[in-house]
Amino acid sequence: MLDVGRAITGDLAAAERREWLCTNGIGGFASGTVAGTLTRRYHGLLVAALKPPLGRTLLVAKVEERVEYGGAIHELSVNRWVDGAIAPAGYLALERFTLDGTTPVWTYACHEALVEKRVWMEPGANTTYVRYTLLRGSEPAALDVNVLVNHRDYHGTTHGGWSMDVATVENGVSVIAFPGAPSLVLLASGASVAAAHSWFRGFDLARERERGLPSGEDHLHVATFRASLAPGQSWTLVLSAEAAPSLDGEAAWRRRLHHDDGVVESWRSAQPKSATAPAWIERLVRAADQFIVRRATADEPDGMTVIAGYHWFGDWGRDTMIALPGLALTTGRHDAARRILTTYARFVDRGMLPNRFPDAGDAPEYNTVDATLWYFDAIRAYHAATGDDGALKEVFPVLESIIAWHREGTRHGINVDRADGLVTSGEPGVQLTWMDARVGDWVVAPRMGKAVEINALWYNALRAMVGFALRIGRPRREWETLARQAESGFERFWNQAGGYCHDVIDTPTGDDPTLRPNQIFAVSLAESPLSPDRQRRVVEACARHLLTSYGLRTLAPTHPQYQGRYGGDQRSRDGAYHQGTVWPWLLGPFALAHHKVYGDADAARSFLAPLAHHVADYGVGSIAEIFEGEAPFEPRGCIAQAWSVGETLRAWHELAGAHR
Repeated sequence: MLDVGRAITGDLAAAERREWLCTNGIGGFASGTVAGTLTRRYHGLLVAALKPPLGRTLLVAKVEERVEYGGAIHELSVNRWVDGAIAPAGYLALERFTLDGTTPVWTYACHEALVEKRVWMEPGANTTYVRYTLLRGSEPAALDVNVLVNHRDYHGTTHGGWSMDVATVENGVSVIAFPGAPSLVLLASGASVAAAHSWFRGFDLARERERGLPSGEDHLHVATFRASLAPGQSWTLVLSAEAAPSLDGEAAWRRRLHHDDGVVESWRSAQPKSATAPAWIERLVRAADQFIVRRATADEPDGMTVIAGYHWFGDWGRDTMIALPGLALTTGRHDAARRILTTYARFVDRGMLPNRFPDAGDAPEYNTVDATLWYFDAIRAYHAATGDDGALKEVFPVLESIIAWHREGTRHGINVDRADGLVTSGEPGVQLTWMDARVGDWVVAPRMGKAVEINALWYNALRAMVGFALRIGRPRREWETLARQAESGFERFWNQAGGYCHDVIDTPTGDDPTLRPNQIFAVSLAESPLSPDRQRRVVEACARHLLTSYGLRTLAPTHPQYQGRYGGDQRSRDGAYHQGTVWPWLLGPFALAHHKVYGDADAARSFLAPLAHHVADYGVGSIAEIFEGEAPFEPRGCIAQAWSVGETLRAWHELAGAHR
């Protein structure tokens, strides 16, 4: 159990810096700060996935609680207002915050009484439970809870004023935000309820203001619940977009525990009997589950995918394939891995995997060159873990078609140069690799031509095809020939003067010798086109110029375009995104590459150790999307990122196995 004490909870800045996350396995989530304030547009107790796994809509923003005990009123809630006021200041009563599995738990001191609050979501449903327990007290406590709702896209903000339809129903109220909107129900047994309709105006979303985005928001108070708690008694509030949510809080909690315990048990059963893992790795195993969600299709109603990051990312093909081995295979969830792989096979078009599925539910976007090549590596990892020849036979024709499309040419100039066997890609104004930041017409890191990691992935994919063909009794000569040509062509990436690889060759302006971390994949992938000596020199260059405690910088500090700080408006942030910002997902490949060239598993695993401390900070229990490039390397971006968690888990477990 992760425990945060009074030293942090009583410090508003420190408590606001730390954020919590609950998820429901279909794309919905609940999230906020440890302090209890709303600091992002994405904070809320019920952000429902109305078109799973997307269509995410803020339905319940927060609850305002107060406790009557010992003849006094004790405020538990905290609000930050646009005029600068902090009122109420319930964080001053917050004794401790803990993470029980993935469930956030607050404990408040009200005179000698202790009141516990915990929040969780129903697996597979757009339902949030908020449970209050009087842990200690010499008399009953009266609890008042005001529920504040909304109905907007989770990327937006609301300025109130319109009327919602609020109606009293058995055990609570129903809310319909506007004609045709789905119904929201707020329910609880064992309490009195009074309907309301009053806008609370002027919540200050401090993190949005820092990002140069609209930062004022209004929410509608629609109901007040009043309950009495005897010592040791619990009371549960149900917030739901479902037709008939269960009001039994104890049964709902048991279902949540059963789900969470199953995640951990799957992981433990997949580990060697002699294996031991530190507590922070088990915490990341629990965090891994938050990213794996359902994506039903007509052909595959039980389809699955990966949410790239919380709060604002949906499911992205690239992120899904990179994160899959760590999120699903390392944790023993082989069925989920297979379902993700077969789900994406349904969306392959013209030899490409989707880059992302838009929030609006429109057709998937195919503006990526690397997602498809990461697909091969995810399948390789899946087969290595399971020996599932049936899955391999099922997807093999898809893989053959992907290679055929790349050889003949597909979207965005993606094709194989017959002269050297390398993949080239790009066209003006389009970013196809993971370094895809663009502001209007400004392409921040143009990488048209033959990118180093794309061709490391291409070679790795061809070598994987040789192994796949051998396994299922298919001809392999074609893949062997293509792999040999790509390996020979990869020689062109070597920058003899720098002692490392060019980042891109054959760009419109020549070869690009910029020192970036993309070359680490030419070492860390299962199959490397580099000689052992060159592998070592790549690791040395990345270690000396790009490595930090939390990941690899995206650009060497000596480069004139290096930006070590990340912040400000969108243009400023996107301008730094791949120009020096640190990405923790790269730390896993670096550690594995380090082990490959030096053979010291303990030394390689030590590179992951600083993340053990990070999991108690920022997105509590998870790993951030990015960090600043300069000390103290402040976490930034999403509070929980799939490939940050997945690659850390994968590297830690592979290195643990190598140590044994």
